[in-house]
Amino acid sequence: MRITHLVTALMACSLPAFAAETPAKQPELPFLSPIFGDDMVLQRGKPNTFWGWTHPGDHVTVDINGRAASGVAGGDGRWQVQVDPPKVGETCVVKIDGPRHVELHNVVVGDVWLCGGQSNMQFGLPRARDGAAEVAAANHPGIRFFIVASHPAYSKAAIPSGGWKVCSPKTVAEEGGFSAVAYFFARRVQGETGVPIGLVEDCLGGTPGETWMDPATLRSLRDFDVPMAEVDRLRALGAPEYGNYVMHWYDEYDGGIKGSTWADPGLDDASWKTVPINNGFEPLGVADVPAVVWFRRVVILPDPLPAGDAAVHLGVVEKMETTYFNGQWIGASSWVENPRIYPIPPKLLRPGRNLIAVRVLKLKSKTGFTSSPESLKVAFEGGPEIALAGDWKAAMSVDARAPHPLPLGYENYPTMPSVLFQGMILPVAPLALKGALWYQGEANATRARQYRTLLPDMIGDWRRVFGQGDFPFLIVSLPAFEERLAEPSESDWAEMREAQALTARNVPNCGIAITVDTGDAANLHPTDKKPVGDRLALVALSKWYGKAVTYSGPMFRSAERVGDSLRIDFDDTDGGLRVHGDKLGEFSVAGSDHAWHWADARIEGDSVVVSSAKVPVPVAVRYAWQANPLATLFNGAGLPAAPFRSDDWPGTTDKHDPW
Repeated sequence: MRITHLVTALMACSLPAFAAETPAKQPELPFLSPIFGDDMVLQRGKPNTFWGWTHPGDHVTVDINGRAASGVAGGDGRWQVQVDPPKVGETCVVKIDGPRHVELHNVVVGDVWLCGGQSNMQFGLPRARDGAAEVAAANHPGIRFFIVASHPAYSKAAIPSGGWKVCSPKTVAEEGGFSAVAYFFARRVQGETGVPIGLVEDCLGGTPGETWMDPATLRSLRDFDVPMAEVDRLRALGAPEYGNYVMHWYDEYDGGIKGSTWADPGLDDASWKTVPINNGFEPLGVADVPAVVWFRRVVILPDPLPAGDAAVHLGVVEKMETTYFNGQWIGASSWVENPRIYPIPPKLLRPGRNLIAVRVLKLKSKTGFTSSPESLKVAFEGGPEIALAGDWKAAMSVDARAPHPLPLGYENYPTMPSVLFQGMILPVAPLALKGALWYQGEANATRARQYRTLLPDMIGDWRRVFGQGDFPFLIVSLPAFEERLAEPSESDWAEMREAQALTARNVPNCGIAITVDTGDAANLHPTDKKPVGDRLALVALSKWYGKAVTYSGPMFRSAERVGDSLRIDFDDTDGGLRVHGDKLGEFSVAGSDHAWHWADARIEGDSVVVSSAKVPVPVAVRYAWQANPLATLFNGAGLPAAPFRSDDWPGTTDKHDPW
C-alpha cells in the first residue's frame, strides 16, 4: 500500500476539506482584515501589526486600551499600523479609526501559534481518542482559535476567511472540529504557564510541503519547473483556481461536463450502451487503455422516504471517480484503496425516480469498480438498501490513450506548488506570532531526500513573510504506520523522519516531537493525538517558556565498534535508558556489504550495545528504521528515542522525481 495513494484519504475521511468542484472567490477588500476580530489573541512582547484597505492617502489609527499608533494607506489602498500590546493576560478593546470605526472586544494578550500541515494537523478533536469526553471538557477561555478556510490561489491572495472563537465544548466541535493536536498543545502550555494561547489553524489534508512555499523559492530549486509552468499557464488563461491538475484536465477534455452535463437527470441517454458496472469498460472498447467513462443508473426510492441519513456506496474505484446524485456533486476521490461512501444531502432525495451518475478516470487494464458487486448500494441509516449491481448506462467521454495527454496528478484537492502559500499563508501575514507548529510529511514521503531542502526553505519562506525573525518552529516527526516488516529494509517513511530531524537540528530555533511510539498500522489518521500535542508542548515549554521539563527522548550521538559489537551513545538520556515493553528493539546492523540484519541489543548505562552473529564486523547501525517499527527505547522521563541511522548510504528516495 503506497503512501502516495494513502495521502489522498482527505476526501473520504470526513475531515473539513476542499470539497467543492468550484473554487471560492475572494471577497472585496475590507477596511480591516478578517484575521482580526472579537475574541482574538494579541501576541505579547512585540509590536502587533494591523492592516486593511481603504482609499489611498487615508489616515488610520489603531488603539489598544489607550496605546495608539497611526498610518496612511498606500497607493494600493492598503494601510498597516504597528501597536505595542498591553501586558500579558490583559483583556482589551481594540479600536480602529479612519474612514470607518471598528471595535474588537474581548481581545486578550498572550501567545499566538500558527498551526500548519496536512490532515493529521487538521484532524478534529471530536475524532480523537476519547473525543466525546475531550470535547465535553474543552472549556478553556484562555485558548482562542481561528480556522483559515481552504483557498488555493495562483497569485497572491489577500483575504483569509474565518473568525476567532473562544475554546468551548461547542466551538471545538463545529465544522468538523478544531485541530486536536493544536488543542492538546495549547491546553498543556496554557495550563502550565497561565499565558493565553491563540491558535491559527492553517492546514489542509493531503497537501505536500511545496503547496505551502513561495513560488520564487520553488523556482530557485528547479525541482518544480514542470508543475510551476503548469500553474503559470493556468493563471495566464484565467482558469478556475482549483489548486490541482485533474480538475483542469477534466475542464479541457471531458465532454461530459460541457453544456448539459452527463450528470443531468434530464439527459437523454437512450443511445448509451448498457453495461455491467463491474466490467463496464470492455463493451466500450477501452478495457486496456486510459479513458474517462460516465455511468448512469436510475434508482427507485420508497415513498415515503425512509428516516435517517442516506449514502451512496461504490466500493473501491481505480483511479479516480466523481459522483453525482440527481445532477448534484456529492463526492470524489482518487484514493484507490478507499471504499467510496458519499452522504446524500437530504434535499436531493425524492421518492421514486433518482439518478446516480459516476465519472471514472481509469488508468490500468480491467479496472474501475473493483469491489464485489453486492457492496455497491444506496443505503439508509438503519433502513433499506437499494442494490446498484448489474446494468448501468455508460458512454466514453475521453479516450486518453497515448498520445493523448494525461494530467500531472490525479488528486482532486490542492497539490500544486505554492497555491496554499499564496492563498492561505500570505493572507494572514504579518500577524504577530510566537511561533509555528508543523505536522506534515506524509504527502512527501516518497521524496524524503528532497524534503531535507524543502522543509528548511519553507520555514525560511514563512519567517520572511511574517517578518519577525527566526520565530520558533516545531515539527511533528511522523508516527508509526503500515504493517511491520519482518526483515530490515529501506524505508521512505524512515527517511522522512530523518529529514524532519535534520531540519530540527540544523535550522535555528527549531524543535521536534518524536511520535514513533504512537500511530496506527492501518490508518494514516491515528486517533492518539494527545501525546503529539503534549510532546510539542514539552519542547515549547523547555525551549521558549523557560520551564524545567524534559522535552526529548534519547538522541543518537555516536556509534563505536567494540570487537564484534557496536556501542551506541545517546544524548538526552534523562533518568537513564529504559525499555517500554518486553523487548529492546528494533536495531539492525550491517557490514561493509551494506546487508542489514536484525541485531541483539542490551542497555549498558547510557549506551546500547548491539551485535549480530550474521555480521561479524559491523560498520553501521539503524534504530526503528521502518514505517512501523518496534520502538521500545525510552529515557527515564518516558519519552521515546528518535529513530536514527549511523550510515549515510544511498536511500530509497534519493533519486525520486515525479516530474
